Amino acid sequence: MEEAFHKIYEKYHQDLFQFLFYMVKDRGQAEDLVQEVYIRVLKSYDKFEGRSSEKTWLFSIARHVAIDWFRKQKTIRQRLVERFDWDQNQVRDHSPLPDEIALQNEQIQWIYEALDACTIDQRTVIILRYIQGLSIQETSEALTWSESKVKTTQHRAIKALKKSMAHLGEKEGAIHEKIRV
Repeated sequence: MEEAFHKIYEKYHQDLFQFLFYMVKDRGQAEDLVQEVYIRVLKSYDKFEGRSSEKTWLFSIARHVAIDWFRKQKTIRQRLVERFDWDQNQVRDHSPLPDEIALQNEQIQWIYEALDACTIDQRTVIILRYIQGLSIQETSEALTWSESKVKTTQHRAIKALKKSMAHLGEKEGAIHEKIRV
């Protein structure tokens, strides 16, 4: 078991981290979620039947870990919203976060921001297909979806990304126009 775990870790650690980082957009949180994936792998490795590749199995676990985290964050955010005194405008910080500062390449930053326009399912498909390089079949196995659902979700995600990036481009163009004047 230990040897199999080390093999999985060496082979897929970077891909898992990258997938979760693009999902949650926070390096520290992605590292924590990767650890959660490995905990689940250790607990369920003996149940892995090999009907899919190890990689698709790991991404399936990672996707569920990310969804669990999003659900938890939603309830935390809801509690904060309920406790926040909106009339007094408490806690307003418009300075960029360290993770945002690190994303200096403009096109990557646009794609990164445009992913917010996608649903979790769409974001997952985009990351698995275009960042992780999985095929339609591997993506469908990782998500336990039909190939047609992956294709449809991918199509809708690309459409949402294009629309969002066009909007960001217009906004960026307006900023550049103001600077030129």
